[in-house]
Amino acid sequence: MAENLANVLHEQLSEGFPDTHRNNSGEGADRRRVVEGVDQELNGQPPSARPSQHLESEEDEDEELTLKYGAKHVIMLFVPVTLCMVVVVATIKSVSFYTQKDGQLIYTPFPEDTETVGQRALNSILNAAIMISVIIVMTLLLVVLYKYRCYKVIHGWLIISSLLLLFFFSFIYLGEVFKTYNVGMDYITLALIIWNFGVVGMICIHWKGPLHLQQAYLIMISALMALVFIKYLPEWTAWLILAVISVYDLVAVLCPKGPLRMLVETAQERNEPIFPALIYSSTMVWLVNMADTDAESRKKPALNSTTPESQAAPSQSTQGPDDGGFTTDWELRQQETLGHMESSEETRRQVQEMPSARPPAIQSDDSEERGVKLGLGDFIFYSVLVGKASATASGDWNTTLACFVAILIGLCLTLLLLAIFKKALPALPISITFGLVFYFATDNLVRPFMDQLALHQFYI
Repeated sequence: MAENLANVLHEQLSEGFPDTHRNNSGEGADRRRVVEGVDQELNGQPPSARPSQHLESEEDEDEELTLKYGAKHVIMLFVPVTLCMVVVVATIKSVSFYTQKDGQLIYTPFPEDTETVGQRALNSILNAAIMISVIIVMTLLLVVLYKYRCYKVIHGWLIISSLLLLFFFSFIYLGEVFKTYNVGMDYITLALIIWNFGVVGMICIHWKGPLHLQQAYLIMISALMALVFIKYLPEWTAWLILAVISVYDLVAVLCPKGPLRMLVETAQERNEPIFPALIYSSTMVWLVNMADTDAESRKKPALNSTTPESQAAPSQSTQGPDDGGFTTDWELRQQETLGHMESSEETRRQVQEMPSARPPAIQSDDSEERGVKLGLGDFIFYSVLVGKASATASGDWNTTLACFVAILIGLCLTLLLLAIFKKALPALPISITFGLVFYFATDNLVRPFMDQLALHQFYI
């Protein structure tokens, strides 16, 4: 009944508006001719506009993904950076061992307890120059070893560093924490705790393990290294090193021949991950790389054939001319499925509307493949800045919180620039600059103002 009603309405409309119907039918015929012409062009050589449309759609998808994952990536980095700084500040405020001046590092041989301010400033400049020189030399050595594929030497170097941090420095840290809180512990139990902690950490960092456990160990070793710097670096030397290291980070990452840029570009050319002991990643790096390796291994036999010429020659002679894959067997199967059909607009439309036999692509989890990476050196120097602000004689909670907020603001701006430029950027310059400005401004302006308000019982 519905079909009859539709036919009656169609006849009434066509009788009431014959010219319009005729014009519309003429336009429809013209439209069909245009579509046929476009189909003929697309079935021949594809026009140059089609790849450009495909690229535009890919760019739109990339922009949508950038907007979608921008805030998520900020949170992914805010949480570990905050945890690392909280561990350092909590240790500084509670354990007096890391605020006592028992000596200096071998890289900072000049003392700062001098008679004049000029001599102290000179000694701090010399200490900072030696420390930065050591950092540059070690970075260049790492780049050279990686460029010439000395992977075993790099792995040995990183394993020794991880062993020292996870076993020796952790032993010192736990011992001082137990002394501070007056916790009784025998050496056998302490040795078992350190052994389990260190072995699991070595497995998670240098081999495989749960993602969150690996991230926790990377945060912990960054905090331990920051505590060592806070304890053994003199005050003026520490501030000068933070200022100079931010400038060096800018040069090393952005200059064409910068060591860190060369390291990243070499890793990208080889399609290899940078060592997990140096990089904090919000994704499971080894899992993604395993998937990429399997995909490449499946493509290699098709691209680079290793068949000898003596074996390949008979197959080429028996195969005849190249038919593009449309063999007689394929034509017979198509005729059995679709019947004998000639190439026309209707048959092409039917073939396009048929469901594809290709299995659907497995969509991997974007949260695992798309992630952000931050060097452990950035964690260390962020924590050194906040820890030094908390450990100094005039350092109060206002100064500490100001430095903490400044570092997070700088990190957020760095991630914003990363989303704009879409290439590796240094994470230290903006955050360290904001941190130093906020530290000296709060320590010399805000803190005296707050002390005077508290002294005179004024409330704002």
